[in-house]
Amino acid sequence: MDGIYERTHNIMPGKTVVITGAAGFLGSHLADALLAKGHRVIGIDNLSRGSMENLSRAVAHKDFEFHQEDVCDLGALLHCVDEASAVAHLAAFKIPRYGKAIDTLTINSQGTLNALELASRHRAKFLLASTSDVYGKNPSPPFSETSDCVLGPSTIARWAYAASKLYDEHLALAFAEAHGIPVSIVRIFGSYGPRQNLSWWGGPQSVFISAVLQGESIPIHGDGSQTRSFTYVSDTVDGLVRVLEHGPSGEVFNIGNTREISILKLAHMIYELAGEKSSPKIEFIPYENIAGRKYEDVLRRIPDITKASAMLRFTPMIHLEEGLRMTIDWQRQILSSKAELTAAS
Repeated sequence: MDGIYERTHNIMPGKTVVITGAAGFLGSHLADALLAKGHRVIGIDNLSRGSMENLSRAVAHKDFEFHQEDVCDLGALLHCVDEASAVAHLAAFKIPRYGKAIDTLTINSQGTLNALELASRHRAKFLLASTSDVYGKNPSPPFSETSDCVLGPSTIARWAYAASKLYDEHLALAFAEAHGIPVSIVRIFGSYGPRQNLSWWGGPQSVFISAVLQGESIPIHGDGSQTRSFTYVSDTVDGLVRVLEHGPSGEVFNIGNTREISILKLAHMIYELAGEKSSPKIEFIPYENIAGRKYEDVLRRIPDITKASAMLRFTPMIHLEEGLRMTIDWQRQILSSKAELTAAS
């Protein structure tokens, strides 16, 4: 196991790491972690989903610079970067639950192509942030990196995200073969925590927490029996850093927590952790009522992290209850601040 570090493209402290999607949830936390480890960080984000508030710590650091540019603009992307030892490509458009599938497909494909071109020009290591969604409807969790990716029909737009990220994975590996740059892929499982987006973009836990704190009904798609695994942001970022610093080229890694929980049980857990005593108000939303289009959900999603544990020594440290408490406290502060601003205006 120790020998893996001798044959990897290591990113040593003091190197320049480019992060696309740097002002987002994971991107901003990754920037903070890399700066703390002595790296120089160039952050790129068009601020369509991220915010400069997420980067408040990073922008105060002497080794951080930020560029508000669109990853789909190759010329702007190349102009932002004078040197790079690694490119962490986190910018992406997510599941088109309420948005346009065409944005998911075009932004993810063109953005990844441009980020790969940037890495190729600088002979830099490339990390692609992919998603557990690529395992799709595979009925046999926990999923290892070699598990089949079973997607639903193309007539259901929900699968556009998984299809776009699978394409990105193939594109990244093809670039590695054609251009000789080291490429590592991370499939992220249910990351959550402070700075998460407060809409469905941030995940069910984000929406559930907001609903509980504001005394609203908790909206659950389907009957809530579908299960997920949730990974606190510090654990996710630890995995990303390990892949950046020690991940061998051409490998895919699951980064996540192996605890499985149903969405309905998650809703009850959040309600209790928020200090509520009565029974929660639950609103079950039939799948056919989601955005007025056909929708399919994943019944179970749990990672097998044996590979990341053996090759990267990755072990998630934060239990779900602990992580949710910290996230609830953060979200309570955010909602309180927004309420104060509204009252003052």
